[in-house]
Amino acid sequence: MATDIKDTARAVEAAALMELLPARPRMLALGEPTHGEDLLLETRNELFRQLVEEEGYRTIAVESDCLAGLLVDDHVTSGTGTLDEVMEHGFSHGFGASEANRELVRWMREYNEGRPTPERVRFAGFDGPLEITHAESPRQALTALHAFLAARVDAALLPCTAKTLDRLLGTDDRWTEPAAMTDPARSAGRSAEARELRLLADDLVSLFDEQAPLVHAAASREDLDRARLHARTATGLLRYHHWMADPAPARMNRLLGLRDRMMADNLLALADRGPVLVHAQNAHLQRERSSMRMWQGPVEWWSAGALVSARLGEEYAFVATAVGTIRHRGVDTPPPDSVEGLLYALAEDRCLVDAAGLAAVLVDRRPAHRESPWFGYAPLDPDHLAAIDGVVFLKDVSRRR
Repeated sequence: MATDIKDTARAVEAAALMELLPARPRMLALGEPTHGEDLLLETRNELFRQLVEEEGYRTIAVESDCLAGLLVDDHVTSGTGTLDEVMEHGFSHGFGASEANRELVRWMREYNEGRPTPERVRFAGFDGPLEITHAESPRQALTALHAFLAARVDAALLPCTAKTLDRLLGTDDRWTEPAAMTDPARSAGRSAEARELRLLADDLVSLFDEQAPLVHAAASREDLDRARLHARTATGLLRYHHWMADPAPARMNRLLGLRDRMMADNLLALADRGPVLVHAQNAHLQRERSSMRMWQGPVEWWSAGALVSARLGEEYAFVATAVGTIRHRGVDTPPPDSVEGLLYALAEDRCLVDAAGLAAVLVDRRPAHRESPWFGYAPLDPDHLAAIDGVVFLKDVSRRR
């Protein structure tokens, strides 16, 4: 058992990470405390390459639009589209501008060149087509599901025509109205058309399941997986828009929970592919209840990681990333009595820390909670150490040029 903090640290390598875990996970989640820092993504890329080459991993899932991510997967598996096109249209949240994300896509495409299909690496976005501040129209997902079924089942069984869907959906800007996030009355989510679309989406999903023998015989595994993704996304978006129109005080708690539920459903679907590396903000992957402060006050919800962990048990592993400084964001040397401050005193610029061992060493020291001077960075909560399998610590995160 470790008796000193330095005894809990080791090199940031896939083999060392696997030694920390109680069992080989189907889903290995690597969190980050902030978005937009390429040094964090470069560390992720290096770990993913090692996991692919040494541990048999074949899929990486990132916190990005699940439908846009299909463009990236098509590119890395079959060369569809150019790298520039994929980076522009295959990522949400501005992640396509990251040079580290670009390098990930480039490496995956090069790795797959000439390899048989079962050995190729795959890419997935697992977020919904939404962000805290807005949600996309359900058009793409709903019409794709309808088209999939219309090509394979008796037309008389379909609950509506494509023309009816188009009429009910209306213009996409009805759904993407920016003011709807802070003013529920501006949302289209509880209009008569939206209520009818929720029923039709439910009927289309039910028809997919009712006709499973026929549909499975007439479609490839890849087409079935995409149809299921479109089904989850269509129903999820319509549900999200419904609650965007809710004026109740718990509205934001519900919206954050719905977003992570969509993430969790996408991750559980990916788990059938074999071991998956997941990368997202720590708050979306942790086992403990997530929280944040918004304009109307504090909100809490269960993260995608907590939901997946409840289903997969020890087959889900969570490794948080913590940092010492992000000086270009105003995040300076951490307080010496915080977890980050204690790790900052180590000699290594980066290390992998045994979270259970660290918690044992600190059991009588009660580390302080670090406060963030920048809203975009969330420090590690010392009270969560017992629910974390490991911590990747980077001493100084510098701006990449």
